[in-house]
Amino acid sequence: MVALAILSLLTSITALVLAGAAWQKTKDVRRSGSGSADPLPTDVTGLRAEVAALRTEAAMNMRHLAVVRFDAFGDAGGHLSWCLALLDDSGDGVVLTSIHGRTEARSYAKSISAWESSQQLSPEETEAVQQAKPGR
Repeated sequence: MVALAILSLLTSITALVLAGAAWQKTKDVRRSGSGSADPLPTDVTGLRAEVAALRTEAAMNMRHLAVVRFDAFGDAGGHLSWCLALLDDSGDGVVLTSIHGRTEARSYAKSISAWESSQQLSPEETEAVQQAKPGR
């Protein structure tokens, strides 16, 4: 039971580290030129350029996410296993999976590029990626 709690804690820490890295990336982009410290343009062309820059910045954020909960084994109920897809507008990101059994839990991370993975995805991981896709 203690091992299960430790693995769940490690999975949570991994998710927090990924979220922190994404937040830091956004903060760095704002500092490097298109941040809110610059005065806003007053002409329509300047405003359109500002909106385009903001859209480009937003596309790099991991803002598409989905969670799929499931029972990995027949003898363990309660949907304690889960897959979490964290993706940007291009479909790049990661799928985190935690599989809980009666005596242990295992965690996996698989990279996603353009909504696909070079590693084989489980049906639940595929479902999480599909659910994270905009306009599905």
